[in-house]
Amino acid sequence: MAAAAAAGCGDGDGEGRRLPPRSLTEPALHTVEMHTGGEPLRVIPRLEAMEEAAAAGLSLLALRRHMAATQDHVRRALMHEPRGHGGMYGAVVVRGGAAADGADLAVLFLHGSGYSAMCGHAVLALGRFALDFGLVAAPQRPETAVRLRCPCGPVTAFVPWDGCHSGNPVRFHSVPAFAAATDVAIDVPGRGRVVVDISYGGTFYAFLSAEQLGLDVCSSKTRDLVSAASAVTEAVKEQFKLHHPESEDLAFIYGTILTDGKDAFSEEPTTNICVFADEQVDRSPTGSGVTARIALQYHKGLIQLNQSRTFRSSTTGSLFTGKAVKEARFGDYNAVVVEVSGEAFYTGTATFTVEEEDPLKHGFSFK
Repeated sequence: MAAAAAAGCGDGDGEGRRLPPRSLTEPALHTVEMHTGGEPLRVIPRLEAMEEAAAAGLSLLALRRHMAATQDHVRRALMHEPRGHGGMYGAVVVRGGAAADGADLAVLFLHGSGYSAMCGHAVLALGRFALDFGLVAAPQRPETAVRLRCPCGPVTAFVPWDGCHSGNPVRFHSVPAFAAATDVAIDVPGRGRVVVDISYGGTFYAFLSAEQLGLDVCSSKTRDLVSAASAVTEAVKEQFKLHHPESEDLAFIYGTILTDGKDAFSEEPTTNICVFADEQVDRSPTGSGVTARIALQYHKGLIQLNQSRTFRSSTTGSLFTGKAVKEARFGDYNAVVVEVSGEAFYTGTATFTVEEEDPLKHGFSFK
């Protein structure tokens, strides 16, 4: 130890030494850690390559493609093991440039297998983050509107503000949400024919009761629910053609939400589980999923404007509320703007590093 100190490698007892104790070929990644209803959110407050691309004039959808093409190693390093896990979710904050388009911030959503167009649990958390980290020029008490630009379009979060700190609950108003198709018969290999509804809440989901698959969303094993939902997602992808009114980049099925079938208005919570991307399970009731489900219920005449419903996650028991607040038109669709409310919390901050010689430096994933 004395020889190491004499050689300029630090003092012998290691005190005051900064980790890692060697130079790195890639810059450290600093994150803010949060969760909403149990669903994690790893916020990357600044990614220089994305801000440079935004300053060059790339739109947010173009920026999403650019990150996938040039910076996907960042997503894998932070979402996958050993720094992340199979349920990790992330958000890259982009300030200024064409991507933000007059909003307080733009955001790219990350998960284990790629990039999403919308994420409600992330929006609820980012509303607090934007206020607490000074991204909103003139916050107002007792509640501040935080304007976010998401790949699906502009979304506004409404965040309690006491003059110093953000609070809960946070709510957001969605992009126009609509029922894309109802009562669609789908043949699911090994499981038979089911009838699904397809609805959009910033991204598209297939909806059906777990009972159609011989399961109970409240009591069946999560593994069985995940397997069944994933099979439905793949079958819908093969058998139903989606259309988005503004961009074909957004015309994809993100996942399947299995419900308890309680779609008619009630004061009691209705339970669901969202399985998205590559068999990733949302721990929260799913903000974009609640948005899409409210739009579906409104389309079917099961709820009215400003009738609030409570949605429970079958994985954690956490709750979101949702309601349709006004009618809208989106392309050829009759749509609604949906308000979703929930609670987001900070869990810490982190600094992640990458050593060049690490064979697993950009993460790994397995099932």
